[in-house]
Amino acid sequence: MGHGFDIIPRIREHLVARRPCAGEPRAAATDELIDVVHSSSETAHVTADAATRLQDEHSHVFLGAAHARNERRAWAVIGLCSAMMVLEIGGGIAFGSLALVADGLHMSTHAIAMLIAALAYTFARKHASDARFSFGTGKLGDLAGFTSAIVLALIALLIGYEAVRRFLAPVHIDFREAIPIACLGLLVNIASARLLGGGDRAHAHEPHDHAAHRDHNLRAAFIHVAADAAVSVLAILGLTAARVLGWMWMDPMMGIVGGCVIASWSYALVRDTSCILLDMTPDTALAARIRRRLEEDGDRVADLHLWRLGPGHFGAIVSIVTRQARDVHFYRSALQGFSCLSHLTIEVVSPKPGAAAP
Repeated sequence: MGHGFDIIPRIREHLVARRPCAGEPRAAATDELIDVVHSSSETAHVTADAATRLQDEHSHVFLGAAHARNERRAWAVIGLCSAMMVLEIGGGIAFGSLALVADGLHMSTHAIAMLIAALAYTFARKHASDARFSFGTGKLGDLAGFTSAIVLALIALLIGYEAVRRFLAPVHIDFREAIPIACLGLLVNIASARLLGGGDRAHAHEPHDHAAHRDHNLRAAFIHVAADAAVSVLAILGLTAARVLGWMWMDPMMGIVGGCVIASWSYALVRDTSCILLDMTPDTALAARIRRRLEEDGDRVADLHLWRLGPGHFGAIVSIVTRQARDVHFYRSALQGFSCLSHLTIEVVSPKPGAAAP
């Protein structure tokens, strides 16, 4: 696979050091020119030295501002869940409690869900500068979030199935063990939520839509914890009602409610992450503002693509039709106020002879 990417440095070398073809003007040896030809045959000239500086300054690291902190939090939650899992399974075996063993195994699935998030953070960080990822690894968190959302949907279906089965065929419940274990699970989930909390609100002060800065990997991990906490609360309510009031139907009813809540969270996460993975325009209002800014002086935006590269990072490709003597640097300066545009490609096109003014 690595040999396939050897062509990239060769293309770069060719573009930087290409000799002029026959009929092309030859620049002085001290200031060789690079020709960047647009579809209108208009040629923009930049010096080789400037191109080298641009290459050195250009970065494709599109990780969220709180990436390192969120990575540490995810691994910390894994440590907490793993310790609790070992404690419950070991205690269940030592004291002959099947309920403790079952909850310990449930905690292992919780740790696996956290592992998806933690590995995504670590892989994205280690490969952030890998040239094989054309637009960096910022979307890896969205891919992990999408995966976690699918897992949540499956959990919701399993909870719903088990609840319906218990409605039709009630089972004996050992309240003396079930209620304390549910309370213990709730405490672990509260501690996990505190470890994960705050990362997704790191940029709430930004003037544009907060969704642009949302870390869907952290969000998915938090939803796993919140879903487990919600199920624990509902289980405590259902078990208490069944024990005190004799309402045995309350336990499966709370299971159905919990399954519906988890399913709704899963749907929202699938919707948001799939839009990013499919490169849908993440912020139509931002796209409109970019278009208005570029068309202020009578130019026309013929084509505009806007997509998310990572938390707080957008990419944009813009094609501008103008009769003015303007180059890409003019339009890049016009967009300097859009700090979220981390990767910007601009094409300047002159209208064809006889075409209407832009």
